[in-house]
Amino acid sequence: MNQFPPFRTRHQFNWVPFLLLFFLLAPEGIAQIARQYLDISVSPSRENWQYQVGEKVDFAVSVTQSGRPVPVENVRFFVKEEKMDPILEGSLRLEDGQALISVEGMNKPGFLRCEVFATLDGKEYRGLGTAAFEPEKIQPTVAMPDDFEVFWAAGKEELAKVPMDPKMIHIPERSTETVDVYHVNFQNVRNSRIYGVLTIPKGEGKFPAILQVPGAGIRPYSGDIAKAARGAIVLQIGIHGIPIDMAPEVYGNLGSGALNGYWNLNVQDKDIYYYRRVYLGAVQAVDFLASLPQYDGENLAVQGGSQGGALAIITAALDSRIKYLVSYYPALSDMTGYLEGRAGGWPHILAPANQKYYNFPKAIETLAYYDVVNFARILKTPGFYSWGYNDDTCPPTSYYSAYNQIKAPKEVFVIPETGHWTFPEQGIKADNWLFEKLKNR
Repeated sequence: MNQFPPFRTRHQFNWVPFLLLFFLLAPEGIAQIARQYLDISVSPSRENWQYQVGEKVDFAVSVTQSGRPVPVENVRFFVKEEKMDPILEGSLRLEDGQALISVEGMNKPGFLRCEVFATLDGKEYRGLGTAAFEPEKIQPTVAMPDDFEVFWAAGKEELAKVPMDPKMIHIPERSTETVDVYHVNFQNVRNSRIYGVLTIPKGEGKFPAILQVPGAGIRPYSGDIAKAARGAIVLQIGIHGIPIDMAPEVYGNLGSGALNGYWNLNVQDKDIYYYRRVYLGAVQAVDFLASLPQYDGENLAVQGGSQGGALAIITAALDSRIKYLVSYYPALSDMTGYLEGRAGGWPHILAPANQKYYNFPKAIETLAYYDVVNFARILKTPGFYSWGYNDDTCPPTSYYSAYNQIKAPKEVFVIPETGHWTFPEQGIKADNWLFEKLKNR
């Protein structure tokens, strides 16, 4: 077992730009969307937005500003399966700001989306609504490699030989009366490191632990003081092997420079694909948490959204020390969907526009070892999941492909109108579920 790392104290860091950039570039798992000036509501007629295969669907459209109809121009609509070409489109006539679009349903499980556009004062606005057709019956397109578990067992064997070499830096200016905050980093495979922010409740006793895995992007991190104040050790990590407290412009430069499109890097080779280091680094983060003397030795969870939602499932599948997981709209799910004529998961590496670059046998082979669907097939960890049907970034077909493979105990909280964002109530419900589980073990 790794020894608890020594720590230093640092007083000089300026947190103002750090925190500003964090709130501007909040991880996808906790992102909340701002309302549009022109509100275009598109709502399937069923209360829960769910239909049986073959049923027709009516989309009710309302176009308002501050709750009242306003004159708009160029109102048009498209109906399509997620990310696919329109199967129906046309102009739309509003009466008192409202209209009804009636369309044939789907002849297979999936999601049918209606998008409405309208122009006000020269600016075009968009609204969408998505009808679900027996989503619990959606099956994945990705196949599981015969040596999938052998491949990841070998990766964990490699990781076990890596000295953790943990380092902790106490941040007194961020700490509170009840929580200590640390910058941490530790060794990962191939001479890389994992950086993060650790928050630990002050006081005597042992505590449960939560690993927070990030949504896509390159950003700083500030830690989760609120959950630590609630009684849990929380480790919030980045995945790129870079410090989490650099000048804000550094992350922007990396995002548009060396790390631009990082999810595509080395996809031709499963042994050096970008996410191999990431997935194993998340396991190393679990080992780091387990080494802390404040950890109670038993109650450990992982949570995240989008890319982090994927990493939550993946990490729990790879490491049996994780007892619970929370996942919002997981990315990296059923990425081969596009090859079967339906939407695939983020990062849409096999979308039609990308197929000329990545639709070749070695890339498809690699993706199978990293697809959430295959981790879902071996997952034994109880989980709480939450999402909506209007997600443009991670199409619900893709994450239902994974969710439907999970045999472990699972709960899902669906708010149909949400897209790639959450209401605060989703986070509250997930956190309450998680803390109840952690404290009742």
